[in-house]
Amino acid sequence: MSGATRRRRRTGRVVAVTAVVLAVGGAAVAANGFGLVREEASGEPRSDLPPATAQVSRQTLVDRQTESGTLGYGTATTVPGRLSGTLTWLPATGATVKRGQPLYHVDNEPVLLLYGSLPAYRTLSPGAEGADVEQFERNLRALGYNGFTVDGAYSSSTASAVREWQEDLGLPETGTVELGRVVYAAGQVRVDSHQATVGDPLQPGADVLGYTGTARLVTVELDPSDQRLVKKGGAVTVTLPDGKAVAGKIVSSQTVVSPGEGMNPDETKLEVTITLPASSAASLDEATLDVAFTASQRENVLTVPVAALLALAEGGYGVQVVEGGGTRIVAVETGLFANGQVEVTGTGLTEGMTVGMPS
Repeated sequence: MSGATRRRRRTGRVVAVTAVVLAVGGAAVAANGFGLVREEASGEPRSDLPPATAQVSRQTLVDRQTESGTLGYGTATTVPGRLSGTLTWLPATGATVKRGQPLYHVDNEPVLLLYGSLPAYRTLSPGAEGADVEQFERNLRALGYNGFTVDGAYSSSTASAVREWQEDLGLPETGTVELGRVVYAAGQVRVDSHQATVGDPLQPGADVLGYTGTARLVTVELDPSDQRLVKKGGAVTVTLPDGKAVAGKIVSSQTVVSPGEGMNPDETKLEVTITLPASSAASLDEATLDVAFTASQRENVLTVPVAALLALAEGGYGVQVVEGGGTRIVAVETGLFANGQVEVTGTGLTEGMTVGMPS
């Protein structure tokens, strides 16, 4: 072995990487630039022993991160009025409104909740055709009115059913559904807030109330760098205030930007919505809960502490294997980083081997 081969360049081991990996969830690049030992992967024994050692272990490695979440009903949707007049009635906050029931009254006439994803955007009258007509007809049929075909065409038969519906509601029997008479939501809603007061004059576009869904939800705000934790339909573990752990499911996520104040910049967060089993939070009001996300999991893999990694002079990483009174460098491929450990594979690397560590 030549003198050039025997010479090693040392710049210090990874001693801060573990904390960094825990903080960011384990990016494989976290080891760069934190004072790694640079070694050549010669595989030849060396006589200088490390100050500390650890074992190569075989285990299931889980990239898990726990964050605080808020139990509530999710983000509220604001309902703007589309009719002019005086606001004469509002349901109480916390009240549940179902299909065909009034959300509020204008000039003592109801504005009705119907179910659907397409917002009302025009007056519906005989001759109108389209997806909005079919959506309205499905609701009319669900409310028990018949004598027309649900086909997206507003026929004279549809108009007759509408007049019957209007009569039952105490509305003028025009056979036409004016813009602003109905509001569409995905399902039954819970009144979250009042944006106007009974007696207020309303103009089109003025906010009237806010609503949410009726299911209890957990909302978690994550840093955008934690996107790896969020998979729609993914399972999470939610710890309730009494310490009981229940299974939750990620149903949606969205990026929310909060405007900065003064010299403070805008703040961007990833808002994640999670559902719980119906009975698990029925008796709880708003509360702060712990939510454990699992980004990935690797079963039955070889692992070493992150601090055992060495940056090799020729690129990549290695570990310092301690054998008897000497050491040798084994080049490794890294996999999942989690909980201060890293998945490794390398030629001849086996469970139970001893590897060097910083003091």
